[in-house]
Amino acid sequence: MNKKRKVQEIIKPETKAIRNEYEQHSVQGFYENFGDEYRNPHESAIRKVIQLAAAKWPLDFSKVLDLACGSGEVTLALKSLGCSNIDGIDPYTGNAYFNRTNQIAEAYTFEDIASGMISDRTYSLIVCSFAMHLVNSSRLPLLAYQLSLIADSMIIVTPHKRPELKPEWGWTLLDEIAVDRVRARFYN
Repeated sequence: MNKKRKVQEIIKPETKAIRNEYEQHSVQGFYENFGDEYRNPHESAIRKVIQLAAAKWPLDFSKVLDLACGSGEVTLALKSLGCSNIDGIDPYTGNAYFNRTNQIAEAYTFEDIASGMISDRTYSLIVCSFAMHLVNSSRLPLLAYQLSLIADSMIIVTPHKRPELKPEWGWTLLDEIAVDRVRARFYN
């Protein structure tokens, strides 16, 4: 079975949950092996929750960071809303992101960001989709704090109740919306 066929089978929700692949390969191993062809099977819910967030919350789209940008699900949703100044960061899915968005994703990891790698930047908004719940809980406070230094607003899109950011990490939860079991949390 070729790699592309294997990835298509992996990401179909009716075939197998991605969490099973994480257990088999590890999160990092899964994306290292299959990141080039990755597509989030919840893309339609992600698009809907981004549209609802834009309608409900006072978001500034002047300079957006699509953190853990995957294959561009958030970037494409934001572009459909007229947002054009978007940076993507993902250490594993750069080819998939470029193929769908025609933009280059920087390959920084959460560990790089937590160590201050992008601390000289400023964004009006960070959107992190389907990734921050995977961060080890011991590393989450420093990552959240570093992100609070580069933006005043952040949306975390997640299939879980995790992560829950704490005010002492630099973020205050303002609101939450959900579409098809996909949650978006708005932080300042």
